[in-house]
Amino acid sequence: MSSNSSSLNRVAFSATVHCLTGCAIGEVLGLVIGTALGWSNFATIVLAVVLAFFFGYSLTMVPLLRSGIALAAALPLAFAADTLSITVMEIVDNLVMVVVPGAMEAGPLSLLFWGALAFALAFALAVAFVAAFPVNRYLIARGKGHAVVHEHHGH
Repeated sequence: MSSNSSSLNRVAFSATVHCLTGCAIGEVLGLVIGTALGWSNFATIVLAVVLAFFFGYSLTMVPLLRSGIALAAALPLAFAADTLSITVMEIVDNLVMVVVPGAMEAGPLSLLFWGALAFALAFALAVAFVAAFPVNRYLIARGKGHAVVHEHHGH
């Protein structure tokens, strides 16, 4: 493997992990808040998805905004860089949480809730990573998505 290919893989790996970290933060917060408040599964999942996208995009955009890029320029960069991986992760994670019997109803003080959430996140992260890594690599190789983001992160 050439040095350029290895470097490209490292940047794509880092970009994918970075995005999925923000997504996981939002997902966990949303599920904990929604179940703790006794919300319906639908309302809890909507909150988790909204927070996952918010944190996923935020972890990408904050350094861009700090580097002086205008919000109007940072938003499309975050959307291009992170939308696929966040979407895949949200679909898989929430599907697992809904199909594990009693997980959503158990609440955040339950081992069932946390066990199902840990499994769902691990499985969703793996599936989302496999889907997003080649897309991020492709975009970075063409100077788009996280290539632009990483220029402003100092990578």
